[in-house]
Amino acid sequence: MKIASWNVNSLNVRLPHLEQWLRAFAPDIVGLQETKLEDHKFPDTALAALGYRSVFSGQKTYNGVAILSREAPRDVLVGVPGFEHEQRRAISATIGDLRIVNLYVVNGQDVGTGKYAFKLEWLAAVRRWLAEELRAHPNLVVLGDFNIAPDERDVHDPAVWHEDHILSSAAERAALRELLALGLHDGYRLLHQEGGVFSWWDYRQAAFRRNLGLRIDLTLVSEALRCRVVAAGIDREPRTWERPSDHAPAWIELS
Repeated sequence: MKIASWNVNSLNVRLPHLEQWLRAFAPDIVGLQETKLEDHKFPDTALAALGYRSVFSGQKTYNGVAILSREAPRDVLVGVPGFEHEQRRAISATIGDLRIVNLYVVNGQDVGTGKYAFKLEWLAAVRRWLAEELRAHPNLVVLGDFNIAPDERDVHDPAVWHEDHILSSAAERAALRELLALGLHDGYRLLHQEGGVFSWWDYRQAAFRRNLGLRIDLTLVSEALRCRVVAAGIDREPRTWERPSDHAPAWIELS
């Protein structure tokens, strides 16, 4: 079973890319972030024609998350329980024997700003929620754009992306470690230890061509699923297409 996460950075713009990629890669489950579409505009009919059921939570211009699956999702939950705000950043559903949580983590703008404080508060609320999800659903997959590079292997230049820089700061990485401490494992790192493999590249400074990127798109699996991870990677191909998202799909395969 292939499970993927992709920040499409506007589904209105990137729908043809998503359709092309679904045909070629044929994942079973996909979490999308930054769909940037109100729910009545979500292309569920077009995706159904490709064999995918969709559940989604969106808003105009910003944020937006969705889960696509070949099997109908059930027990769908929108948002983070106990943390009310207007931003559409979380959606979860049960698919087969898996509980899927799809997150678009707050960017945080800059260390020390109000948006940075909000990011840490939001992550703390997510941790409390995931602790409950793990108790209820041992087969848990948490995926999405985490907007955190886990360690120095996941940034192109540790001298730039240091502990006082957004997306790599000490507090952000500590918050991610607290999620992992619940009993979650970075699916990619279970199989690959090398650095220099990224999922996001800035549109500026020829960053993709020069591989000046970050690995911030993650797929975490519970302890019960750890032994079922047989493959993992990042599909760079869509990042080479015309008018691409700045993110590439990150994926794992379960036996």
